[in-house]
Amino acid sequence: MPSILALDEGTTGATALLVRDDGRVIGHGYREFAQHFPEPGRVEHDALEILRVSVEAMREAFARGGERPAALGITNQRETVVLWDRATLRPVAPAIVWQDRRTTARCRELRDAGLEPMLRRKTGLVADPYFSATKLEWLLRDRELRRRAEAGELAFGTIESWLVACLTGGLHVSDHTNASRTLLYNLATRGWDDELLGLFSVPRGILPEIVPSSGVLGDVRAEHLGFPLPIAGLAGDQQAALFGQACTRRGLAKNTYGTGAFLLVHAGDALPEPGPGLLATMACGPKGEPAYAVEGSVFVAGAAVQWMRDGLGLIVSAAETQALALSVPDTGGVVFVPAFVGLGTPHWEPEARGTITGLTRGTTKAHLVRAALEAMAFGTADLLTAIQAGSGVEVPVLRVDGGASANDFLMQHQADLLGFPVERPSVLETTALGAAGLAGLAIGVWQSMDEVLGAEGIRRFAPAMDTADRRQRIAEWERAVAAALAWARWRPGR
Repeated sequence: MPSILALDEGTTGATALLVRDDGRVIGHGYREFAQHFPEPGRVEHDALEILRVSVEAMREAFARGGERPAALGITNQRETVVLWDRATLRPVAPAIVWQDRRTTARCRELRDAGLEPMLRRKTGLVADPYFSATKLEWLLRDRELRRRAEAGELAFGTIESWLVACLTGGLHVSDHTNASRTLLYNLATRGWDDELLGLFSVPRGILPEIVPSSGVLGDVRAEHLGFPLPIAGLAGDQQAALFGQACTRRGLAKNTYGTGAFLLVHAGDALPEPGPGLLATMACGPKGEPAYAVEGSVFVAGAAVQWMRDGLGLIVSAAETQALALSVPDTGGVVFVPAFVGLGTPHWEPEARGTITGLTRGTTKAHLVRAALEAMAFGTADLLTAIQAGSGVEVPVLRVDGGASANDFLMQHQADLLGFPVERPSVLETTALGAAGLAGLAIGVWQSMDEVLGAEGIRRFAPAMDTADRRQRIAEWERAVAAALAWARWRPGR
């Protein structure tokens, strides 16, 4: 019975699963790595540390599973930029993380120059520091790095490109789902776009070859895992989670509650025209082939709970949050908009910052923790409302995954705000399962993602809040968001 090794390289850690052909997870590995904040608004990783912890997590997973896998699937945090030396496979600068805001002024320039409509038409994205191109452009301001890039000495990639290059000894590739997050990829032609490369002054020679999400690419060298292993699946984390939830046809939707919250609705084979504030992106069809999705993003979700743990010391672990939230009947009027790195869909305001409204002397840590959990549900409800209104795709049920989806209070509140059911699988690591599925399809272990999920149970949360209460709570949230936007957009003399 063959098994597949899946690596899910996230923003704060690397998770590896060993998955049997009947869909059972028989081995698990996890390693955290550091986030670096050199200045306000800047977020960086050490790419070599990411490689090290990823290998350690994979080794742990197959050691616990007790068997050698047949193939590897990789999924990754998207938009994070790595620039490395082709010959030595050493990074030439810290990795700039998707959360980083250092190119806010450059993105404002692009909007002021009237270039955003062109960017949306070609890429499905918006002019925001979230995406990769302005990060790469920023790195290449360094004269020596630009000289080396133009001489062909450097390679650029998002995290999956970096990992594949290091694991294989230099293979330089990216799949469609990750490439579509760079602001350099044309959704219609499904390739790198010369006009966009010129706009951001990116030499074509540093870009990876774009490959299918499902297919054998090359072998991990034996020095890393102790044996050679085919890499057969690649996908950005949110597209992998969409695939891992078997959302492979139009109208099926999932939301992942991780560091951020990311909602994707499968749009089928035709390039969608998303409404204002929404994104179009590449996804995977039933066999891992290129397809399309509409996406909305909340930049800070679970990261707000991490902040309450690490920054404020209000909790020791995220597991405490459900009991704390249920210890009070409501938030006591507190609303938390965790816009630490700006607001994403549908506002796209990079200068917004975290805002807490409604504080009184009676506010306790339980109220603050409950408000942080509710914020994840409010932000997701915003996304789904915008996607349904902007794309015309009706979503009857929301499938959920990610660490915070284990919180029953959060899932029930999510269903209450949406007014339709939320479904949670028994295995929450659907991002890794999606990567496993793409690799398993490539080597014939499975014929569809439904085979991987067939034995898994699903818990359904039905809405219990009446319409009047739902409207009132959403209005309170919208008022708090308006306060965060007003703060971000205020200028002296206005």
